[in-house]
Amino acid sequence: MRRTAGARAVAMALLAVALMAIAAAQAATPQPLASIRSAAIAAVGAGDAQAEATLDPALHLPQCRQPLKAVASGPRTAQVRCDDAPGWQLYVPVRVRREADVVVLTAPAAAGVAIAANQLSVQRRDIGRAGGATFSDPAALVGRTPNRALATGAVPTEADLSTGSPLRRGDPVVLVSRTDGVEVRMQGRALGPDRAGGMVTVENATSRRVLRGRVTAQGEVEVIP
Repeated sequence: MRRTAGARAVAMALLAVALMAIAAAQAATPQPLASIRSAAIAAVGAGDAQAEATLDPALHLPQCRQPLKAVASGPRTAQVRCDDAPGWQLYVPVRVRREADVVVLTAPAAAGVAIAANQLSVQRRDIGRAGGATFSDPAALVGRTPNRALATGAVPTEADLSTGSPLRRGDPVVLVSRTDGVEVRMQGRALGPDRAGGMVTVENATSRRVLRGRVTAQGEVEVIP
């Protein structure tokens, strides 16, 4: 019995040493940077687009014994982590390049002034950093009014444009409130021009309550709860 207990103790000690050696070897072997880049790119949903994840070449992280976990923490950033003890996590910038034929301004467009056909052309551009939906047909932009001044060469997006003629302070509007499938309409007035994305500050004509809303049609503002 003593020999058996002694042999078992020796075996356990050897196993502990082996595990420590494996752990030390894994700690000495860094996580391949290529695997971190791949996880980050997949997390931001780059799909078939060209994407590049930026990592410091000197980065040295312990190799993970299980698949890396990654989630998008922003439109161009991914959190990559290893859940092994003690574990690690880092935020990886990802640059996505998506090329498409889009409408581009060939002349400056002033805020509040309707865009004309001779100000537009279609060009191949990288739209990976576009702040909203772009346009492929110039006809969809003719007559639209920018919420802000746009320079020559700019790629207009839906967020840059008003849905109709720009609102001015004091303009009458119809306020629309939708809650649980119930729609209520009331009279109001604009307290300023509509901004990017058609956002505008309005006042309820009856209660004098100041609200925020989004222009959804000419003279119509959907109130944001």
